[in-house]
Amino acid sequence: MKAFRIIGRSIRDSFKSVFRNFSLSIASILCTTITLVLVAIAIIVTVNVNHITKDMEEELTIVVYADKDTTDERLKEIERDIKKLSTVASVDAKSKEEWRLEMQSYSETLNTTLDYLEENPLLDSFIVTVKNVDDLRPTALEIRDFANIESANYGEGMVEDIISVFDIIKTVTVIMVIALIVVTAFLISNTIKLTIFSRRSEIEIMRLVGSSNTSIKLPFVFEGFLLGILGSIVPIIVMIYGYLIMYEEITSSSSFSIIDLVSPMPFVLYTSLILLLIGSVVGMFGSARAVRKYLKI
Repeated sequence: MKAFRIIGRSIRDSFKSVFRNFSLSIASILCTTITLVLVAIAIIVTVNVNHITKDMEEELTIVVYADKDTTDERLKEIERDIKKLSTVASVDAKSKEEWRLEMQSYSETLNTTLDYLEENPLLDSFIVTVKNVDDLRPTALEIRDFANIESANYGEGMVEDIISVFDIIKTVTVIMVIALIVVTAFLISNTIKLTIFSRRSEIEIMRLVGSSNTSIKLPFVFEGFLLGILGSIVPIIVMIYGYLIMYEEITSSSSFSIIDLVSPMPFVLYTSLILLLIGSVVGMFGSARAVRKYLKI
């Protein structure tokens, strides 16, 4: 029961302290707010860039053409053999007649040309999707060794360059988020340390009257936790409404039709939780370290 009384009193004192030291509390809250807004922007950019690059990677496929003498039975065998490969996610067979109808729909010139030809010059094909974009080259090389395969192409050279760019983008955005979180933790922690340092005489008095280290530290820990939560509110609101507006604008605009953003739900909820955790946890541990280390309790 004594522990509950100490915790209850500490929470009460932390609320009183926030309002009693209002100017210092505002400074801590503003620092938390500004840095968490930057973190929110970085998270939004990182998640959406990775989402877009993943979608683009999934569009990269291997186009396999069977030679013109391949029988229908052999085409079925090739499809089964491709599906057996561990790196293959799906295989979509497309006959030369399907290619002919599709190409005839492209333009009147192609329609006239293909109608004029007595024999269909196109080849039966398979559109192969791999499980991982890094499997494109080895899978294509393996399929080329199959009998009755005319070609298996995936855009050699260009695809490797695209994958390299995607990897760089992913790495840079992740590093950016981690760096901002570290900077945020440093700024919030040091701002709260300054707040507590300015109240060192208050802590000295508490020590002189015989208060235990725990009873002295707990109000400051809860105060840091509270300041972190208060500083997280504005970034969370800005992030939620800002992302919803951006999502609606981009998805409804024909100019950005190729951009597929992450759906707001549950993305904004997860991001809100991350911001809340960063603010509250950093505030709490920043206060605990300041009281212990700088005031030598």
